[in-house]
Amino acid sequence: MKQNYKVTGMTCSACAARVEQVVARLDGVNAVSVSLLTGSMQVDYQEEQIRNETIVAAVSTAGYEARPIRRGERGAHTASMKKWVASQLRRLMVSFVFLIPLMYLSMGHMVGLPLPGFLSGAENAFAFGLAQLILTLPIVWVNREYFQIGLRTLFHGAPNMDSLIAMGSGAALIYGLYAVVRMGYGAAAGDMEVLHRYHMDLYFESAGTILALVTLGKYLESKSKGRTGEAVSRLLDLAPETAVVERDGQQRTIPAEEVAEGDIVVVRPGSRLPADGVVVEGASVVDESAITGESLPVEKHPGDTVVAATMNKTGFFKFRATGVGEDTTLAKIIRLVEDAGASKAPIAKLADRISRIFVPVVIGIALTAFAVWMLCGAGFEFALSIAIAVLIISCPCALG
Repeated sequence: MKQNYKVTGMTCSACAARVEQVVARLDGVNAVSVSLLTGSMQVDYQEEQIRNETIVAAVSTAGYEARPIRRGERGAHTASMKKWVASQLRRLMVSFVFLIPLMYLSMGHMVGLPLPGFLSGAENAFAFGLAQLILTLPIVWVNREYFQIGLRTLFHGAPNMDSLIAMGSGAALIYGLYAVVRMGYGAAAGDMEVLHRYHMDLYFESAGTILALVTLGKYLESKSKGRTGEAVSRLLDLAPETAVVERDGQQRTIPAEEVAEGDIVVVRPGSRLPADGVVVEGASVVDESAITGESLPVEKHPGDTVVAATMNKTGFFKFRATGVGEDTTLAKIIRLVEDAGASKAPIAKLADRISRIFVPVVIGIALTAFAVWMLCGAGFEFALSIAIAVLIISCPCALG
């Protein structure tokens, strides 16, 4: 049996690879394919050996959420993607509203741009650092999802790109807080040496910039994903919402999904067909361009086949439904489109295998770099900046 699932919480190829790996290990699973693009998973499994609940639970233990996609839910992905794109845009706008003055404050003086008097000079170092912290916190708050997902997957033993982002920007933020506190003590004690030391030793702009730039990448990625769902959405829009059927000698208007095989369906001029079938009475011309690409309407007489979602032009006829619900030609086309989006080329499978070890290797390199510089006699701040650089520069998922 093949079942499609909606998977949430995935943000990069490492996430998709992790979900695939966990589900593929389950007994009774023949094949599994996870699509990061559509946020879906297709599982081919033996019904007598494994249940949906077991698959969902396995995904949950990996740090993500999954649920089976039921019939009639195909349009849900497009709607949810639109909401996601809108939320990404709001996050992006907030991020850059605060990032621009943060960059001016932290870097402007390096190119000769003036700063307010109360923020200039080592004697005002505490106010200088505190202002940067205040501008950074809103950026961190609106992008807190990176920390939530990144730390959760890290604690589950399957770190992803969000883990790198959370660790890199989190380390920069925490060290910045430490520097501000030290400058506060220095200002209170009149210790100019401490103020000079930490005045230009802040990394708030690094934390804010990486979060804002990754959000920009995520927004562009989300828009791209949204466009891929429009094809399925347009196909879904072809299907009518209601149908007129003859039952017990009476014509009844029912939801299109309730049409049963063998029902006699009444089709009036200007209406779309709710199912596949064979004409039993009447004649007309039907516009099948949406399905077949044929530009000219096709004449239909008793004995001819008709296809769901095509448009009846001028005549009146009745047909016996032979393909309904998931068995219509339209549903099969939609299924093929979705399967094509979920399928992977060999190079994509290779990338997934690499992504499984990429993030742990990067974290190991960052820790090694930190330890080596400390052993070589470099200061803690310099060694930390090296580790942060390794973590942040290795986040190509959205930056690329």
